[in-house]
Amino acid sequence: MRWQWSSFEALGSEALYAALALRQAVFVLEQRCLYLDADGRDRAARHLLGWGSDGELLAYLRAFPPGAIHPEACIGRVLTAPTIRGRGRGRALMREGHRRVRAQWGPVPIRLSAQAHLRGFYASLGYVPCGPGYDEDGIPHLPMRRPG
Repeated sequence: MRWQWSSFEALGSEALYAALALRQAVFVLEQRCLYLDADGRDRAARHLLGWGSDGELLAYLRAFPPGAIHPEACIGRVLTAPTIRGRGRGRALMREGHRRVRAQWGPVPIRLSAQAHLRGFYASLGYVPCGPGYDEDGIPHLPMRRPG
């Protein structure tokens, strides 16, 4: 996978379109969540895109610096394309995200809102629950934090 780490301004229209299309395909259509994905926060985020050899976007996450949303850095909108799931690509995406966050903002703690059914996945990457579970758009979530 070829990784692209970009500010919103540096993404370019093709990469931005691919990211928004994949986010909608997964979060809105596949998970049947009616919510506004374009939440106004993309401009403040760094975007990690994982491109396949054929130029198709296969993995994505966005990251925010410490203090932008929480005291910790934040990772969100974590997804892999349905065609590559079950092959360790989600783990590779998160490890690359951790590497990029560390390079960008130092060895800071990272917070995320995990879908509750993915608690074990995130725990295997060093995240621990840091608050009570909650419902977000009809899906149970759990706040989780990874030390710096």
